[in-house]
Amino acid sequence: MSILATRRRTIWAALSTGAAGAAMGTGLWGAYSFLNAQARQVRLVIPKTHDAPPVADGVYVQGGGPVTRYSRGVEFDLHLAIFGDSTATGYGCHIPDEVPGVLLARGLAEESGKRIRLSTKAISGATSKGLAAQIDAMSIIGPPPDLAVIMIGANDVTSLNAVRASAQRLGDAIRRLRMAGSAVVVGTCPDFGVITAIPQPLRAVVRSRGLRLAHFQAAAVRASGGVPVPLADLLSPEFLQAPEEMFADDHYHPSAAGYALAARLLLPAVAHALGEWTGGPIPDLPWVSAAAESQTMSARIRVLGRIWRRSAAEIGVAVNQHSEQEAVNV
Repeated sequence: MSILATRRRTIWAALSTGAAGAAMGTGLWGAYSFLNAQARQVRLVIPKTHDAPPVADGVYVQGGGPVTRYSRGVEFDLHLAIFGDSTATGYGCHIPDEVPGVLLARGLAEESGKRIRLSTKAISGATSKGLAAQIDAMSIIGPPPDLAVIMIGANDVTSLNAVRASAQRLGDAIRRLRMAGSAVVVGTCPDFGVITAIPQPLRAVVRSRGLRLAHFQAAAVRASGGVPVPLADLLSPEFLQAPEEMFADDHYHPSAAGYALAARLLLPAVAHALGEWTGGPIPDLPWVSAAAESQTMSARIRVLGRIWRRSAAEIGVAVNQHSEQEAVNV
């Protein structure tokens, strides 16, 4: 059984338990039971599978064409390594050319005119706790890559890993890669709010947690010398508008179209990090994720403050109107 299949049997029960913890503390056992029921529903809706993503590693050149399997002696100019979870592996893709790593390698080859070696060390089901081992595996086979792309976070959310600790582990991995001379681009945690296979209110719970993680990830990436790409902001509009096109058959992972969109958004940052971008002005990526920032404590306090001020104003108007009416009656 794959790591991903095993994880799916437990993550939703864990999520519902964690999400309902506060409710249990106040005696709202009904909320706990309801979220547990939703978690069971998700396990039925999102099927288990033993399929592995297509094997896509090799050397890619400008102009397309078949990939050259890498072996000692095969020449290449730049080495692109992919780390992370099932999204990084291209889980849900049917052929290698749909895999995000391949799309990035081919795009980088077109931009630079160079031969790009692609190495994928990402593992389906991985959390930030597994990044160090993935980098270890890369170190064993040779020199560090010229560029590392990391996509991680979704399983930290569903595994209930501490948000700050997960971001710190990501930062540690980036610092290690940067010290070895690799440029690093990170696709931060996506928006769980677009996954309609997760029913409400469970979806709102995991969305909030995922966006909080994305907030801390972005800060850790910048502090460690990497480039964060806020996937929650950039992907969500398209996924909400065309879910039947953007999601795979499991309604949870991206489809080929979803991965293609993610790769298009990552490519400018990837090429620019290597000094190989020739596609015109770099698209303006939000330095701070608006979606993630909306879930921070300060943002929530500001919202509550606005609600309180509005409520206070409405109460004041009502009191004045009542006083005026009383005066008229007298």
